[in-house]
Amino acid sequence: MNALSRAAGAALPALDQDERFMAAALSFGRRNLGQTFPNPSVGALVVSAGASPRIISRGVTARGGRPHAEAEALAKAGEAAKGATIYVTLEPCVPHGRGEPCTDIIKRSGISRAVIALQDPNPATSGRGIARLQEAGISVTVGPGASEAARVHAGHIRRMRDGRPHVILKIAVSADGKTGLKGRKPADISCNVSRAEAHMLRATSDAVMVASGTVLADDPMLNCRLPGMADRSPIRVVLDGKLRIPLDAKLVRTAREIPLWVITRPDAPPEKQRELEEAGAEVMRVSTKGDRIDLSEALFLLATRNITRLLVEGGPIISAELLQENLIDEAVVVQSPKELGADAIPALENMELSSLLDSPRFEIIERRMLGADRLTHLFRS
Repeated sequence: MNALSRAAGAALPALDQDERFMAAALSFGRRNLGQTFPNPSVGALVVSAGASPRIISRGVTARGGRPHAEAEALAKAGEAAKGATIYVTLEPCVPHGRGEPCTDIIKRSGISRAVIALQDPNPATSGRGIARLQEAGISVTVGPGASEAARVHAGHIRRMRDGRPHVILKIAVSADGKTGLKGRKPADISCNVSRAEAHMLRATSDAVMVASGTVLADDPMLNCRLPGMADRSPIRVVLDGKLRIPLDAKLVRTAREIPLWVITRPDAPPEKQRELEEAGAEVMRVSTKGDRIDLSEALFLLATRNITRLLVEGGPIISAELLQENLIDEAVVVQSPKELGADAIPALENMELSSLLDSPRFEIIERRMLGADRLTHLFRS
């Protein structure tokens, strides 16, 4: 065997190996994003020890938040977990709430080493899970995959640290930076590939939010229409200060099938609230800031209802307000090669699109083509 062959067959350094297995755990954990709130969608792998490690089993947080990823992976591994390594994208939980804590399950399984991407910001766990594993004689490594794990678990982190959901703004714009036709009429901008991407964003979000103007202009369903994924449709949220949403709107007519939450002002008409609630919607009231719904209070309210990942498919007014109030954490901007003309509606009310795309608050983490359209993906720096 020559030197090159020996190098190719040599075992990877432990750090590189940990990064690779953690990347696989993160990829697996993403599959239930939007389905596990209020818990994060964690990924876990059980990997054999030795010079040629292999994946024995894997787990992801189940829909509804239980069982946790570690419990699923270890149940599948059985006796093979003894002496193995578990890779987990977020610190395992300690005793609190319902169910057996993951730290106890890991200790009982015979796992000899745990690799954890991130410490959990939840005060009920934060650092205690790591300490419990170390006290049990389990070797613990923290940090591989941490940057990507912070993005995957951004909803959980934001809710724990700031008391609000992680806000993802999605906007489709024309080549000349417009999003609607004169008179605030909807425009057919995006290609089919872009539309599929938008539905995947819905499928991986806890809730999707629009303002009442979007409902009046477009009469959207805001569900996930990807084949076989209708059951991943998010909770629909409408900001509607005057309760203008029509009772025959698609959102209202399907409120008993897919939850509809309407956030309004304290002085909104009570009779319209009763009519919406009779149709199956839930109406909640928050304070105003000037003559508009207080967005910070609305987001806080959603966090108390366990929403961690909030997709905003807003019109230009709400998009600009969120940007001005520094409430956007992530943005997906899909730009079409089509132009709508000088009299069309800008993507951000009274603001240039560059206010978002060139903002120092964000870094561009991805650029790619979606059919004929161009996607730019930004994340809070």
